[in-house]
Amino acid sequence: MREGDGAKRGFILIWAALALLKCALVLRLPIFVDEAFYWQEGRHLAWAYSDLPGLTAWLTRLGVMLGGDTAFGLRWPFLLIAMILPWWVVRISRHIIGLQAAWYAGTLSLLLPLSGTLGVMALPDVPLALATLMCLDAGIRLLRAVDIAAVATLAFGLTLGGLTHYRFVAVIGVGFIILAVLPEGRRVLRDARVWGAVALGALAWLPLLLWNLDNADAGLRFQLVDRHPWSFHPDGLRFLAIQPLLATPPLFACLLWAGWRSRDASLPVQERFLAWSGLLLIGGFFLLGFFADSERVSFHWPLPGYLALLPLAPSVIAVWPRALRAGCVILAAFGLCAGLGYYAAVSSSALRERAAASKAYPSNFAGWEELTVAVRTLRAQMPAGTIIVADNFKLGAELGFALRDPDIPVLDHPLNHHHGRAPQLRLWGLQRIGREDWGDAPVLLVVGATDVEYKHLLRRYHFLCRRVGPLPAPRVLNIDRGRRRFLLFALRPRPSDAACVAPAMAWIDAPEADARVGRRVEVSGWAFKDGVGLSRVEVLFDGRSLGDTDYGRDNAGVAAYWRISTDPHHPRVGFQGRFDLGDDVSPGRHWIGLRLHGRDGSVEDWSEQPLTIADIDDAR
Repeated sequence: MREGDGAKRGFILIWAALALLKCALVLRLPIFVDEAFYWQEGRHLAWAYSDLPGLTAWLTRLGVMLGGDTAFGLRWPFLLIAMILPWWVVRISRHIIGLQAAWYAGTLSLLLPLSGTLGVMALPDVPLALATLMCLDAGIRLLRAVDIAAVATLAFGLTLGGLTHYRFVAVIGVGFIILAVLPEGRRVLRDARVWGAVALGALAWLPLLLWNLDNADAGLRFQLVDRHPWSFHPDGLRFLAIQPLLATPPLFACLLWAGWRSRDASLPVQERFLAWSGLLLIGGFFLLGFFADSERVSFHWPLPGYLALLPLAPSVIAVWPRALRAGCVILAAFGLCAGLGYYAAVSSSALRERAAASKAYPSNFAGWEELTVAVRTLRAQMPAGTIIVADNFKLGAELGFALRDPDIPVLDHPLNHHHGRAPQLRLWGLQRIGREDWGDAPVLLVVGATDVEYKHLLRRYHFLCRRVGPLPAPRVLNIDRGRRRFLLFALRPRPSDAACVAPAMAWIDAPEADARVGRRVEVSGWAFKDGVGLSRVEVLFDGRSLGDTDYGRDNAGVAAYWRISTDPHHPRVGFQGRFDLGDDVSPGRHWIGLRLHGRDGSVEDWSEQPLTIADIDDAR
């Protein structure tokens, strides 16, 4: 009894500490782009949307109605649901392993990084996890006896899942297969009350079905066809590396072994139901990884399988040596802290800047506050009635949340289609063709230069010229040394018929990024500006000018690569210069960049790249 009380106290203490920590992160973490779009959906309430059923948007609407248009207001419903999840794991586990061990299962659900970090952001995975647990709970109770409480839980879980995500189909499919195979499960399926619950759950998919019927199956095509190659690729092997890291290796092994050993026909049917549920869900997503989308984040997909196996884990850990048990818990806690620590790091502008040159840079969290300030400032300088137009759905949603305006128009953009949001923007009437849509009204066009692969950026600029006319000199906003780069254009009411004038393009060939150099450095590369050309290229070191380069050197390869470029000075677009940094420059990491001066009077600061200044003794 004392051991059981200790397990309960430990669970409650960890749960409370985690709740407080998540609350702090919820308040500080910048809004993620998907969260902003769910907020926008919540401001255009509907039964279903192009990317998801309606529940996630409804929760965001409820959140901001009661908590205001703030990060906490947007996220608190998801945080509340996430804090319920461990208690539901305890509820399920007590039917399998007893109440004392159930507190250990609940503690493991808190420490498992994939479940322990839920609720910090307003994402559909949170209600999806709750729907999964409710269906698992209903399943093990129905296998014992069919009663109204279990049937009601099943109906509610199926309804909740159907209103949350297409991915819930996997939970439904696996659950039905297991019940159909188990003799006790076939008894459950013969009960009319169970089919009544299934019918109620099926009705939850009706809004999504009707939406797809009304919109040429756009949502289904995106989720099941467009985003997936459906041909074998080896990226599925990453599952074997990523999942043990995300679940922490000992706990990952424990969960899989708990599921494998609980298949034994001599064990209670409830344990076998959970074991097969977890193994089939995890194994199914593993196999899917060899054929499905490998570009977008999918590491969280197996979470329903882990939730099914958690109640079985304490019986495995109980027979481990004490040192191994302690190591499993400590590593899981470390993994949870690492996951939450990532959110804390993302919340720090200083740490984001330090990560600017790395692949780990959190671009979807960065720059929104600075962009909002710049947009407000520039709009205040423009005529009354100025329309803000965003280049893509990310900018439209993030600016919409910051400016409390869910109706910011958006231009057609590859990102809108890549993330399945283009049909929804068209339904809201927010997708704009260009100048012909807003006529002579003054327009502030906000463009995310880093939202397009660099090799496609010039083509994007030409697309903008065709849609809005020659582009005026932009106000350039470089976030985190230019890793996030925004361009703000105050468009003329009546554009001229002049050729396309695009923002400048550039590249530093030497020194290479992260190069180690001395106090005297040679800088070379190329730069051009379509329509007018550049007059000079200035080198910046940690934001201060070192002086001009020798601009206008021959570089025929630039025009050969950028075939559509209209800079009148090709091929003389190369630059080179040698600069003395001075002996007072401290050794270590610094940043080098460019300031590009257009012949039309424009001045644009280019993205910076890091280099390391060697110690004087090393240089000698």
